[in-house]
Amino acid sequence: MRAYLIRGARILGGARADLSLRDGVIAEVGDGLAPVPGAEVLRADGLLALPGLVDLHTHLREPGREDAETVESGTRAAALGGYTAVHAMANTDPVADTAGVVEQVWRLGREAGHCDVHPVGAVTRGIEGRQLAELGAMADSAAGVRVFSDDGHCVSDAVLMRRALEYVKAFGGVIAQHAQEPRLTEGAQLNEGEMSARLGLCGWPAVAEESIIARDVLLAAHVESRLHVCHVSTAGSVEIIRWAKGKGWQVTAEVTPHHLLLTDALADTYDPMYKVNPPLRTSEDVAALRAALADGTIDCVATDHAPHPVEAKETEWTAAAMGMIGLETALPVVQEAMVETGLLDWAGVADRMSFRPARIGRLRAQGQPLTAGSPANITLYDPASRGVVDATGFASKSRNSPFAGLELPGRVVATFLRGRPTVLEGKLT
Repeated sequence: MRAYLIRGARILGGARADLSLRDGVIAEVGDGLAPVPGAEVLRADGLLALPGLVDLHTHLREPGREDAETVESGTRAAALGGYTAVHAMANTDPVADTAGVVEQVWRLGREAGHCDVHPVGAVTRGIEGRQLAELGAMADSAAGVRVFSDDGHCVSDAVLMRRALEYVKAFGGVIAQHAQEPRLTEGAQLNEGEMSARLGLCGWPAVAEESIIARDVLLAAHVESRLHVCHVSTAGSVEIIRWAKGKGWQVTAEVTPHHLLLTDALADTYDPMYKVNPPLRTSEDVAALRAALADGTIDCVATDHAPHPVEAKETEWTAAAMGMIGLETALPVVQEAMVETGLLDWAGVADRMSFRPARIGRLRAQGQPLTAGSPANITLYDPASRGVVDATGFASKSRNSPFAGLELPGRVVATFLRGRPTVLEGKLT
């Protein structure tokens, strides 16, 4: 394996240092390190060195929807976004509800080699919410599944949810809930409020999310198990999660980049690019989500990268698919929403986008500090760069980015997976 010496990077935004990468690990960290024979020297003046990013919530679509994304294209997009590990959601076709399917996704990730792929197992068979899936078999498989979710569907049956929470305790698993009370969201199209009323679109009430979260934190406490709340979108949800954490319960939560930056006001043109589940909310909700991410009530940023073919989005609003892609823009959006506003420093970004999601997913080789002996999973990032997002150049097969045409700060310059560059700009050499 080739050795690298990264010169002058600011580790987590702090002092400049050199990092020597050998045999897949960070061999040394210091000032003025001498390169070992044969090492490639990379000049990283002005760049940040961050631990490789970890995404708890990625839709890679394979198997079954390779027209929208594949493990190859999705993980390439992840690497370009600075990610060294992603969790692939289970709502594929066939659903990832057996050891065989999760092992297939895991092997496809290993073959692609752009980042580590950790399959998420379905909670229920066929994500139909009727019977528990093979949770134990998926946990014991080569994929070693520890996160389970019916994402795209809520586990709305309280008894099934309790049983799932009890089951995963045996192997340290976590249930990641898509909090959406189905009866309260029948036909829902847009956040229930002034904008939905003005546009004549069926409203999606905040209480549909909040009521499921309230139920599930109580269930998790009752059985003393781990609950993770996917894509939190309302101020009320934040308060429930804050209350549950104050009780010392094993509850974690994520927020997407788009819910940190965008509001339902963008729907005023009926552009389906802004149609997503859960829906974009109000500016008050955005402010609450940012504050919660800053104070740790919300643990991490997860992209909910949801690719769709062109025909699924370029249609009338009510017929359009819900979802947005986000792997290649996540770090710039977080910089815009959290760093430029003074809510997080770069150490905080590393915590919310690498350290914490790795802990939630029980990943031992990811989300480690950039110190000697740690796996060389590293993102080099230029925070001073600024440019307009051009989705036509994305590695993702899909183009449904709500940030296309928007000017954002920063860009990923290099990504290393266990010391091997998966992204590397030539000008560093």
